[in-house]
Amino acid sequence: MSTTLESFAASCKTVLTEQPGKPGWEAVCGLVREALADKEFVSTYILSSTEKRKIAYEDPDLGFCVCIHTYDGAAKGAPHDHGPTWAIYGQAEGETEMTDWEMITPPSDGKPGKVRQTRSYVMKPGDAHLYEPGDIHAPLREHPTRLLRIEGANTDKIDRTPMEPA
Repeated sequence: MSTTLESFAASCKTVLTEQPGKPGWEAVCGLVREALADKEFVSTYILSSTEKRKIAYEDPDLGFCVCIHTYDGAAKGAPHDHGPTWAIYGQAEGETEMTDWEMITPPSDGKPGKVRQTRSYVMKPGDAHLYEPGDIHAPLREHPTRLLRIEGANTDKIDRTPMEPA
């Protein structure tokens, strides 16, 4: 039987409850890879979505979110973090070139912080990557892509560090 959204979210909740912090995040990253390998799960929940960002599940107790992201064309994201929370990007369709950055000058006096690129890598279908709190990254998509993304907290409600390339 294929994984359902409900069973996936329940597995994430169990792991995050039993393994707080990084061990739990890494275990959820493994659950994301498993879900991405399930063709029926991907077809039912990810490929069928037409919204740019859809919160498919938000846990009422722990606050984590299961999100579906749909990008119909090219998109270049600016360097960003997820504030005080973590996120896992899971590539379901297409490719995303991710670039990791490091802060070289923190924001001050209303000016954004300055960051510099440290590495780039391509995420392909089935890949999942954990971004811990404070990790800075930027996605580049040349073609349509679809993602399964897990956030430690709803990032729509989080202030993020303003930053720009040095």
